[in-house]
Amino acid sequence: ALPLVLMGLSHIHERFVTELGMYRLGEIDEMCGLTLPHMGIVTNVGPSHLERLGTIENIFQAKSELVRALPPAESGGVAILNWDDPMVQRMEALTEALVVKVGLTPDCDVWADQIQSAGFKGCRFRLHLPQFLYPSGRTIHVKSPLLGRHSVHNTLLATAAGLVEGIPLQKILAGLRDPNNQIRLMLVDGVNNSTLIDDTYNASEASALAALNLLADLKPERHGRRIAVLGDMRELGSSTETSHLIVGRHAANVSDLLVTVGQLGRLISDAARASRMASEAVHQTAHAEEALSLLSDLVRPDDLILIKGSRAVGMEEIVSGLSARRF
Repeated sequence: ALPLVLMGLSHIHERFVTELGMYRLGEIDEMCGLTLPHMGIVTNVGPSHLERLGTIENIFQAKSELVRALPPAESGGVAILNWDDPMVQRMEALTEALVVKVGLTPDCDVWADQIQSAGFKGCRFRLHLPQFLYPSGRTIHVKSPLLGRHSVHNTLLATAAGLVEGIPLQKILAGLRDPNNQIRLMLVDGVNNSTLIDDTYNASEASALAALNLLADLKPERHGRRIAVLGDMRELGSSTETSHLIVGRHAANVSDLLVTVGQLGRLISDAARASRMASEAVHQTAHAEEALSLLSDLVRPDDLILIKGSRAVGMEEIVSGLSARRF
């Protein structure tokens, strides 16, 4: 689809932003040959594609193809790197582009601290702007509608990109505060006056743990319960079993009720029970349809329900079925 999108670009487009995903070594390099990026943003190096690429080092090499393809700094090349990820830090040595470091520590160019959850309203944090633009330093208190503390990294990466591109600071800040920015992790009104946290886009160990942390941060109304509905996490290769067990243990700590979906979901259920989550609070289902049928009977008023899993499991069917507004 990428070549078709590129063919549709014209003089009316000021900038083109695209995600470069990969399933094999060399794929990002090929896409860079088509897109000729002057800026690249690397969010993390994790085990999400381990099943296809075999090792974390191969994932690192595949993602580093982006920064290697960037033009040098004097020609406008910019690499924006998540400096909180040690493997992403290694990419600094692989590019001649200007490196902009983003994270949660003062050694970064764009960084944040004083991060606080604002519950259903998003999060608050203090934003530190880069000294190469503000030599005397500048900090701004930001309230973002994006859910979860983990969303702060995305906010910082977007801020860095906007600043480097010369977008006025006030326009960037207005964008950060725009509630329409939430496109993947969504709150949905559920049946029986419940609330759904729709995080069904995909799943890895890190993203599942972040979603569970969000579930813990949010407080259900009145006597509502925290319910975690977790499906298989695919393409994790050799880390598959360990990742599911880690997620299961964390689910036991933050949820009142756990429903797992799929064959790998059994590992999550087993880990939750092993972490002394009551057996009657743990339900294991084979597929999304079975989980939906179960949840339709279990959901009570004011329950807060996190729905998370790989796309192959069809977790979006559960969101659709439990939504107060069927879609």
